[in-house]
Amino acid sequence: MGAVTLEICIDSVNGCEAAIAGGADRIELCGALAVGGLTPPAGLVALVVERAKAAGVRVHAMVRPRAGDFAYDDADLATAIADARALIAAGVDGLVFGAVRGGVIDLPVTTAWLDAVRGDRADIDLTLHRAVDLLPDPVAAVDPAVALGFHRILTSGGAVRAIDGAGTIAAMQACAGERIVVMPGSGVRPGNVAGLLAMTGAREVHASAGTPLVQDDPRVTALGFAGPGPARTDAATVRALRNAIDTEGTNR
Repeated sequence: MGAVTLEICIDSVNGCEAAIAGGADRIELCGALAVGGLTPPAGLVALVVERAKAAGVRVHAMVRPRAGDFAYDDADLATAIADARALIAAGVDGLVFGAVRGGVIDLPVTTAWLDAVRGDRADIDLTLHRAVDLLPDPVAAVDPAVALGFHRILTSGGAVRAIDGAGTIAAMQACAGERIVVMPGSGVRPGNVAGLLAMTGAREVHASAGTPLVQDDPRVTALGFAGPGPARTDAATVRALRNAIDTEGTNR
């Protein structure tokens, strides 16, 4: 088996530098990780793409036009298409998107978004994100994701932490076979990543590697300027994840 790919999600230039320093293979670039990640702003994209490319690290960017659910209306879809096109023009290697409605993948919205994206760049790497964790049965997302042409699914198996959804993730992996990558994410830490990989058979894993960010001025939180549980990507945590993954790989 080849090495396991470590993807680190970040929402700042400092986070990018920490991910690279810690040994990440790929960055998922977001804005506002405190709400699960939104489309990153243009300035951040430009700076991260420049630094990551210089380090040989791929950048996949989140396309999520707003916080909340993933049932997108026409205005949300138009925004997501415009954002995707701007991100492609900025030089990202991949895009991360998901739309669900009524307990299933929203095929009309997803297809319209994919058609627009592929019209700009046919070979763009595509990840279906954790919107699938809102489905009653995330395993049911595998076949539609394959048919739509996604390259991977990011999932916690419908649980708050991927380690707690490992059984579902393993079932998704069994359904996927070699057709699509199933990438566990959410609550992945150095202490549980080896077990998660062993239980799921995953060959890619996603983590934030964050450490709590304490606000010196309590008014920052009280006035609503900081989201819940702010964190900063930590290079030492990324390195600990990398070491745990590599050690687990040598034990197989």
